[in-house]
Amino acid sequence: MARRSFRDRFWSPPVARAVTAPSSILLAGGAAAVGIVATAPLSLPLGVVAGVVAAGLAYGGRVLAAVPRNTSATAGIDPFAVQEPWRRFVADALAARRRFDEAVRAMDAGPLRDRLAEIGDRLDDGLQETWRVARRGHTLSGARGRVDTGALEAELADAEARQATSTDPRAAQVAEAIRSQLASAQRMQGVIEDAVTTLRLLDARLDESVTRAIELSTGTGPAAHATAVGGDVEGIVSEMEALRLALDDAGAASGGTAAGGTPAPSP
Repeated sequence: MARRSFRDRFWSPPVARAVTAPSSILLAGGAAAVGIVATAPLSLPLGVVAGVVAAGLAYGGRVLAAVPRNTSATAGIDPFAVQEPWRRFVADALAARRRFDEAVRAMDAGPLRDRLAEIGDRLDDGLQETWRVARRGHTLSGARGRVDTGALEAELADAEARQATSTDPRAAQVAEAIRSQLASAQRMQGVIEDAVTTLRLLDARLDESVTRAIELSTGTGPAAHATAVGGDVEGIVSEMEALRLALDDAGAASGGTAAGGTPAPSP
């Protein structure tokens, strides 16, 4: 979601975990003990009061520290920082998230709005994964683009012709080295094409889930469908993460840098 109110951020799973966490309780107990020990010599009642105040401050501080920060999921995402077709996927994901956010903001407060807001948090995760995938795809496409397969194929033909008329073992080694370069380019091309196909499908599924969520926000769809939408979004995010890991592996296999020394982007 875009920016949530303090109330929405306070009533969230991280805060709930902090409220009941043993570490929070132990922190409060430790603060109370310090407060009592420090002031009890002056006055026992004062020591008890100081201990209670110290415990409350420590416990409250621990809980407040768990409140999620109110940052935008779109921060740092720039579709124009990557080339096509990756740019289009990032732009589509941004547009889908905006449509979802506008629909939820227009809803009245209630359980359905809260549930859709939770789904929105996972949509934000999906948006971030789309951005990471696009950046990795952009880097891999750049690496592939710097391999001139046409020139390599011509070199291979020449090397094979030399190998056929030469007894020098180095002629075979030259041909094998060129074949290895062509194989690397083919593997990169295969990874890119598979990633684009997968991302196109996930993009369409994301749009479908957002449209169903918008339908729910208008009250025209069964509220029970929110669970199904949430499950769909969860699945999309998981598959997006898997795609990003596959691209990470492809980047590592190619040496982690594109030809020409361009580093792979960080997460």
